[in-house]
Amino acid sequence: MAHKEMRTMMQGAVVLTIASFIAKVLSAVYRVPFQNLVGDEGFYVYQQVYPIYGIAMTLALSGLPQFISKVVAEQSDISGQKKILQQLFPFVFVIAGLCWGFFFLGSYEIALMMGDSRLAPLIQIVSFTFLLVPILSFYRGNFQGHLLMIPSAVSQVMEQIVRVGVILIAAYSFSQFGWSVYQTGTVAMGGALLGGAVAAGILWYYDRKIRVGSSAYLTQWKLEKGSGKLVGRLVVEGGIVSIYSAFLILFQLIDSFLVKNSLVASGISDSAAKIDKGIYDRGQPLVQLGLVVALALSSSFLPALTKYFMSREQGRFLQAAKIFLRLTTTIATAASIGLALLLPYMNFALFKDYQGNGVLGVYVCSIAFMAVIQAYQSILQSKNQFFFSMLSAGVGLIVKLFLTGPLTYLWGTLGASMSTIIGLVATLVLLIFFSKKEINRFAVENHFFRKLIISLGLMGFVLLCYQGIVALLLGVVSHRGQALLITIIGVLVGGGSFLYIIIKMKLFTIREWLTLPFGAKILRMKR
Repeated sequence: MAHKEMRTMMQGAVVLTIASFIAKVLSAVYRVPFQNLVGDEGFYVYQQVYPIYGIAMTLALSGLPQFISKVVAEQSDISGQKKILQQLFPFVFVIAGLCWGFFFLGSYEIALMMGDSRLAPLIQIVSFTFLLVPILSFYRGNFQGHLLMIPSAVSQVMEQIVRVGVILIAAYSFSQFGWSVYQTGTVAMGGALLGGAVAAGILWYYDRKIRVGSSAYLTQWKLEKGSGKLVGRLVVEGGIVSIYSAFLILFQLIDSFLVKNSLVASGISDSAAKIDKGIYDRGQPLVQLGLVVALALSSSFLPALTKYFMSREQGRFLQAAKIFLRLTTTIATAASIGLALLLPYMNFALFKDYQGNGVLGVYVCSIAFMAVIQAYQSILQSKNQFFFSMLSAGVGLIVKLFLTGPLTYLWGTLGASMSTIIGLVATLVLLIFFSKKEINRFAVENHFFRKLIISLGLMGFVLLCYQGIVALLLGVVSHRGQALLITIIGVLVGGGSFLYIIIKMKLFTIREWLTLPFGAKILRMKR
């Protein structure tokens, strides 16, 4: 029975990982045609308010459902599960209502703090997504607590499809009917509300169809003596998952308040500052795509790490944690460096010009730091060590908050990119400091770090040679299709050379290769 349950859990984890992958790809890719249609100023308008939506959806997709599924799974009978949900729901409902009130009623003041009062209608529209958080998170958490992942997966993908569809319709209307960038942004943000409503409808349908437990918690609330302790767990455990799932989104929220204002304070005109911020925001979909593969490892390793820790298999836990860190560090650093070197061609292919290459080149380095941060946080989470994770995240956010304004004032959006990297480094350094020395030895065992640096250096050299050959043969690339083809070939050249080098350098053991998708095939190719 235990084996069957474990197999069901792992199959469910795969389903959710695939759904999350599809949703994240959709969420990143739509920004390219959107920017192409509305321009950098229109992109700025949308991205200024997007972090508020991102926080709401992080709560509804990961932070709260993961915690709810955990407490549901801890109960031995259905009556206990109902009781837990009836105790938790009113607190989440009140918090969601307060968030809605804060953003809806304070929309004008928030827009003024962002340096643009015309953003107020967008903030009002997106505030309503917080009202969907309790329903979405509790439905998903209840399903996942019973190891039923299909409803969550289907609702997640459909939510993104509907949202992206509305956003692209809004962008098309901008180009066809002469809408302003603010009208376009308001309708685009409406897609978030419609997508959330569709997701809620899908989850309601599955609840009626499958009838897992009962959704009486929506109207029948119970407040008892033990509720305070349960809410404390919700704030700490659910909060940690939410903060790290939305970590870069919180950084983007800080940027929304400080970057444009600091650019204006440095002497740039208001319209030029909006365009500069829009160019800077191009880095977000690139980072999001770069993180998809690296963060998929977190979803795969976390159940195994938790299982080893709970069963007190310290040797296997330590081994899995080290493999997890080695794989994540390798994939994420290679993605960051490769993307930074190919960025000029990718920027032109996706966004129609070469503006912001240096700024975006620095920004995409956040892929490596964010992926390794998530890996360390997952290891601490699997051991129920929440305080150190919270402290590390808090320090990183404070560093970002205090550095963004001055650095942007001095060096423009390059300073904003640097403040992001410095904030992430601060968080990572603390997470490494708070982790056990045995886990941190992953970097020195088998000379891993030295081999990785050499491999990355050689890959970088290959890509620089590739850039030189392209420049000699073609000069300045002026066609987007040509730039896209050069980018794709560059990815194959960089990825292929890196794979060949790490095989020759014996960066991974056979066990580690077998952990990777297609690892067995790569080993056969090696022979």
